[in-house]
Amino acid sequence: MDAEPKTLQDAMIYFPDPEICLCYLVARRWPQGVFCPTCGNDAPRFLARRRLWQCRKVHRKRQFSITVGTIFEDSALGLDKWLAAIWMTANCKNGVSSYEVHSALGVTQKSAWLMLHRIRLAMRPGSTNKVGGHVEVDETFIGGKARNMHAQKRHRKIQGRTGMENKVPVMGLLQRGGPVRAVVVKNREKKVLQTEIKKHVEAGSAVYTDTLLSYEGLGGEYAHRVIDHTLAYVDGAIQS
Repeated sequence: MDAEPKTLQDAMIYFPDPEICLCYLVARRWPQGVFCPTCGNDAPRFLARRRLWQCRKVHRKRQFSITVGTIFEDSALGLDKWLAAIWMTANCKNGVSSYEVHSALGVTQKSAWLMLHRIRLAMRPGSTNKVGGHVEVDETFIGGKARNMHAQKRHRKIQGRTGMENKVPVMGLLQRGGPVRAVVVKNREKKVLQTEIKKHVEAGSAVYTDTLLSYEGLGGEYAHRVIDHTLAYVDGAIQS
């Protein structure tokens, strides 16, 4: 790939090439190789004519594009417009207006405004500071040490029906070969846990969890793979 553009004129020449746009995004989104966002299979077949990948496993959403799970996914505008707009937003020191994007890229001012809104939202502090790649997710309850409790209190809180009483639920997110994050959550309900995952994990990443029902539905945005702890704690690449 040629050197990245240094000026707006360079960007206007560089990004209209669909092959450059595709390679540019693949190198940044899947640096370790393309994998299926639905099942995590790491050997999808590239359909060159349609510029899509097709997972070798048969399932729903087995065909996917580079834009799945990104700010570009549901846009009718091409990547040439989006990447040039991102270049303008990132490199214009005094900021860029929707009118400037409209004039430079030949899109309507309404489209330019919507593009800039998404781009600025994605660029705000903390939005790109996410873990990604292969991420293991689990949760636990943290509380007082049992040995420091009176016997009757220990039996009630640790061994009784209310074993989680007065304990704090904590979610852990581990990027394999990378950082670990711990987040205090209100409870283990689906909305709470999945909100935290979307907040901390890049779309398109492979997410590994146990069989807790609160994790169901992650497959639309992530390559969600599950391990049943009643059977094993490791199953090939799946471990959580």
